[in-house]
Amino acid sequence: MAKLLQLLSKQCYSLQKVIFLFPTVIAFIFFYCCYLHPKYLTGTDTAVSEFLKYSQPKVLTPSRKDVLVLTPWLAPIVWEGTFDINLLNKQFRLQNATVGLTVFAVNKYILLLEPFLKTAEKHFMVGHSLNYYIFTDQPHLVPQVPLEKGRQVVVLRVPSYDRWEDISMNRMEIISNASRERFFREVDYLVCTDVDLEFSDHVGVEILSSLFATIHQDFFVVERQFFTNERKPESQAYISEEEGDFYYTGALFGGSVREVYRLTRACYQAIKIDKANHLEAEWQEESHLNKYLLYHKPTKLLSPEYMCYSRLLNDLEYQQLQAWTRILKRIRIIISSKKLKVTENNASPKV
Repeated sequence: MAKLLQLLSKQCYSLQKVIFLFPTVIAFIFFYCCYLHPKYLTGTDTAVSEFLKYSQPKVLTPSRKDVLVLTPWLAPIVWEGTFDINLLNKQFRLQNATVGLTVFAVNKYILLLEPFLKTAEKHFMVGHSLNYYIFTDQPHLVPQVPLEKGRQVVVLRVPSYDRWEDISMNRMEIISNASRERFFREVDYLVCTDVDLEFSDHVGVEILSSLFATIHQDFFVVERQFFTNERKPESQAYISEEEGDFYYTGALFGGSVREVYRLTRACYQAIKIDKANHLEAEWQEESHLNKYLLYHKPTKLLSPEYMCYSRLLNDLEYQQLQAWTRILKRIRIIISSKKLKVTENNASPKV
């Protein structure tokens, strides 16, 4: 009996050793497969090795020394040389996100839609899912432009307007309503642009943030008292000469659908109050946009590289142009001179 008990005790001890060693062996195999296998040591796993191949950031070596790259509220300002687009693309694809691009092509502005779409397909959000939301009073005139995989055109009918100013002001209401009715379901980010522009170089996910705005080219080196903000105190868009960080263009802004909805809804409400009081801000929705962004700071700013006027580049003397291009190293979006022809029968727009 004693021998039997002794034998059973030895077997139980052996079984305990097996039970203890089994998870240890499994853990070692897992660690080997995940971290010590030759493919991870030699770099043959391209998904891992490519992701890690980028220049190391240097704390004592700023990306740009000639321009401001960070606002006092810690929002980055995007210039050429301040980002690695390959790294950003890999990070963005992890979100599996879709971008929406809104543009209004009403009345004669429909003539500018084809170059807008063609240049966007060449330079805008290349390689990412994109919905073009085209608001127009002439759906039958929307051009058929070949699109890359994962990109589509959505045509939305809107009323016709006599003045370009009315188009400008009403788009805040329209974008606000469309955000509530469909954008929340269909896209993750919204980029709101004018139609009278052409993409001339890469414009990608580096612009995206919760709320982004674009510094106006005409005002990025002037004092705030010279900004063309609304100066009538009775207007909802009023900003005093002692206020203002930057002057933002209304031709390019955006962010998450939620933040764009908040912005456009607030601007529409302010425009509606002004209209009830028989007021119109000096630069319509752009004035209200600047008022909103004064108190709701954008989380990212785009430099004037992202909105440059072709007439200015044409008018600069050679030496001026050289100095200008040392700061604006890559002109990514150009406001087309074709706009003047389209609006020849209307009041001159702000350019």
